[in-house]
Amino acid sequence: MPPLVFSGAFNTSWRDFRGNLVSISLLAFGLVGFTVAGVAFMCDWLLPGFDWRLGCALGAVVSTTDTIAAISIAKRVGLPRRISDLIEGESLINDASGLLALQFAVAMVVSGERPTLTKGLAEMIGLVAGGIVIGLIAAKIIYLLQRKIDDPPVEITVTLIAPYLAYLSAETFHCSGVLATVVCGLYLGRKRSELLTTFARLDTSAVWNTLDFVLNGVLFIMIGLQLPYILDGIRGLSRVQMFEYAAFFSTVVIGLRLIWMYPGAWTAYWIRTRLLGKREKPPRSKEVFLLGWTGMRGVLALAAAISLPEYLDNGQPFPQRNMILFLTFSIILTTLVLQGLTLPAIIRRLQIAGGKRADTEMNRARQTMLEAALAHLDGIEDDQKPQDDWILEDLIHHYRQRLNLVKDDVADLPNQGDYLEYRSLARQLRSIERVALTELWAQNKINDEVLRELERELDLEDARFSSLPH
Repeated sequence: MPPLVFSGAFNTSWRDFRGNLVSISLLAFGLVGFTVAGVAFMCDWLLPGFDWRLGCALGAVVSTTDTIAAISIAKRVGLPRRISDLIEGESLINDASGLLALQFAVAMVVSGERPTLTKGLAEMIGLVAGGIVIGLIAAKIIYLLQRKIDDPPVEITVTLIAPYLAYLSAETFHCSGVLATVVCGLYLGRKRSELLTTFARLDTSAVWNTLDFVLNGVLFIMIGLQLPYILDGIRGLSRVQMFEYAAFFSTVVIGLRLIWMYPGAWTAYWIRTRLLGKREKPPRSKEVFLLGWTGMRGVLALAAAISLPEYLDNGQPFPQRNMILFLTFSIILTTLVLQGLTLPAIIRRLQIAGGKRADTEMNRARQTMLEAALAHLDGIEDDQKPQDDWILEDLIHHYRQRLNLVKDDVADLPNQGDYLEYRSLARQLRSIERVALTELWAQNKINDEVLRELERELDLEDARFSSLPH
């Protein structure tokens, strides 16, 4: 679990996350609480062998959404950036809030205690505050360590250690390990450009993409292998009854999300406009519905279900554990298949897709970088110019052509020469571009995704010529 949570936080744009914090908080905390309460009420009423405590545990397990499927489809059909940001931010934070709710629910089932409101709030504040503080401390330790390392394999190894350092440290002090991992990932992701060397940045993406893929696959394989034993462990119900409960449960969970979305969207709008003084358009019904339809469950719900203890404090088996695992598997399958396969058609039907238009921030950043490089070329003094005039003229022509191509949205770029002076000056220009890019990001004119994509292009250019003599 820690690497999956850390990876999502590390790749989250802090600017977009902060800008949508009100909506994300209402989804990540309000919707999670609404889901837990709704599932607890439904289970106590309709599912045999469940009480409200087991219902809370089941609701907490299925309250976390999975952003991978929704975002991959959203990018393919051109979903508006604001909706994509909300989906990513909600998935990041409700991992922490859902698992925090699960921790409380499991404690009530295992120990049999019924905590008071005061005690529950005190424990929650302690878990949250402690998780944030420990996450920041862990991130700072990793940051200081990384600053002293310039060997890519070692740098990547440290990034793999980071989520476990944050998670296990917080759990040792009985704080929220998930929240500590989120905070650590957000902090290190924000410092990524200055933290990692060129080759480490290039290699880290490949390593973490592979790790995410493997961990996601392993979790699904685990639940698939357990499913026959889970079904055999459910006593007193026929296969038809089990699948009826699964269908009804999936309908309830999807319905709870859709019910929450509309009052939640208008509450967030009221807070931003009335309390925070922001000027923005009111939420559109079709966008609110689309956001509600993207509540797919995935690997973290699986991980949460598998993490349920097998025995109580008194030695008795955890009640209805197999049924909880089965219902969790059912909601994951239903949302991924039903919502995942119908999402592109719904986006087209609602006419929300943004098409293939160019990313405005990306083009603006490219233009600013190239203009900074050309300004540097125009300002070179006579005594600093290369011996052969063609080198300077060729670079100026090259950068002006690239600038024109960016304005015209064309991708073909001329190849660079391999002469020493040409490469030396080109290296200086890439440094100028990098500074211009970082300044745009520091001024919040571009988000982290734009920064990383353009920084990767510069890193690839640096890596391309690094093996040649300077």
